[in-house]
This record gives sequence, C-alpha cells and structure tokens, in this order.
Amino acid sequence: MQNFISINDAKGEIKNLVELGEKLKKEEQTQTLLKNKTLGMIFEKASTRTRISFEVGMYQLGGMALYLPKSELQLGRGEPIADTAKVMSRFLDAIMIRSKNHDDVLTLGKYANIPVISGLTDKEHPCQVIADLLTIKEYKNTFNLKLVFIGDGNNVCNSLLLAAPEVGMDMTVACPKGYEPDEEIYQQALKTAKKTNTKISIEHDINEAVKDADVLYTDVWVSMGDEAEKAKREEIFKPYQINQELLNKANKNAIVLHCLPAIRNQEITEEVINGPQSAIWDEAENRLHAQKAILYTLLKD
Repeated sequence: MQNFISINDAKGEIKNLVELGEKLKKEEQTQTLLKNKTLGMIFEKASTRTRISFEVGMYQLGGMALYLPKSELQLGRGEPIADTAKVMSRFLDAIMIRSKNHDDVLTLGKYANIPVISGLTDKEHPCQVIADLLTIKEYKNTFNLKLVFIGDGNNVCNSLLLAAPEVGMDMTVACPKGYEPDEEIYQQALKTAKKTNTKISIEHDINEAVKDADVLYTDVWVSMGDEAEKAKREEIFKPYQINQELLNKANKNAIVLHCLPAIRNQEITEEVINGPQSAIWDEAENRLHAQKAILYTLLKD
C-alpha cells in the first residue's frame, strides 16, 4: 500500500489494517514505532475527529503532525497541487489531506513521492471505514453480517460499499430515489461481492432494508457542500431516520453506527444515539486506532 486515498488502495489488506488497529489499541508502548516521522495535515474542510485522531496518533507512535489549513498555505493563493506535492515531499514523511475534491487528492498522490492519505473527499472517506470495521469486529467478532447504510449515498457509503464485500460482509444501502451511491463504485462492489459470495444491494423501502440487519449505519442528511439543498433534503429523508421503532425491526442484537457529527432527532434520535445498542462513541474512539494502523502500515521502515 503506497497511498490511502481510496479503499481500493488497501485491496487485500483491509483485514490486516483492522487487526493492526486492534493490536495498537491494546499496546501501551508504541512511541518508538514512528519515531521522528512527520505528517503534514492539509485541511480544506472543518474537522474534529480526523484532526485529533491523526495528531494524537502520530504523537502516540513517536512522530509529529503539522496542522496546515489550506487557507494558510500557498495552495490557498493558487499554487498548483503538483508543486505543493513536490515541495512537501522534501520536508515530510507523509501527507494527510481533507479535501472537497477527490481529484485534487489524486493529483497530490500522483506528484508526491511520499504516502498520501485521504482524510475525506466528496467521493470517499476511507479512514472512517477502517474505524467502522474495527468497531464492528470488536462488537461482533465477525464480518459475516448484514450492514444497512441508511440515508444519503455519500462518501462514507461509497467507501463502505468497497470495503464490505472485501471482508465478507453483506451490505444494503437504504436511500430515497435519486440519492443512491456512486454508480461506478456500486458496480465495483457488485463485482467483488460475486467473488466473495456476499450480497450488495440498494433498497428504497426502509422497512424491507433493515430486515435481518446486524448493523445500522447513518450519516447527516446535509453534508458539507450540500447546504443549498438543506430544506429539500430534510423533507426527502424524513422516512429514513434511525429511531427505536426502526431499530426494533433489525436483529435483536443489532448495533448502531454514525460517523459523526450527528444532528439529533433528524437522521438519528437522541434515544438511539445514547441507547444500549449504540456503538457510536467506541466508533469515534476507534478513529484514533485506525489512523495509527494506517500510518504505521504506510510509514514503517
């Protein structure tokens, strides 16, 4: 694995990343693993979990991280991404970027001669999904499960679609018509599912989708960049809320995930997010251990 811009970059290594995350979570002495390594973190979008988990993760592994808002870099004044990539490669050991445009991250990866990690783009959120899988493994001790992603077929949904069949997990996307995941990614997931004997599907009937579900997952209805559609989206997605009534239609021991931040009583109710079947806070913590696994895999000598 040279970069981690897409789940596809970890093809064949996803389970290894999850297992390494589990191991690093238990380890108390890790501060020599990436001693003297440096990570530059470019932020074009706001962040809580991504920034903290990468910064603390590098510290716990013995390295250091630099917070680099795009507005404070020459990138913000029009310097080409290729030039930035070449220069940063002279200073750093790796770059993490949280960007609006997926193609910008691909360009950064093309011209950098150090590993590039996507902290989120409009197309994918691969780091989040490694934390999600780590959480599912902790709770269920298997991936022989059915995961249902409920709501907008967004970047998180896209990365989950690529990852689920790779680890042997069934996945259904429950969404309104017109809000399906990326078609190319969906078709790729279907092809992988045939090879791994898993099931991937899109279902518009929410009640049908959650039957036999082991994991219910949701995200905000209005992602960063979709604010102009706020009122329209809130109306369309109303039937796709995770509430106790819907949760009761899934398997008895189903867990609930949300990548956060959550809009309480919109895509998920207060009752569920803080309820006994919520794994959301462990999922958030696992961003740290997932990032450490990604960083170590890319930067180990």
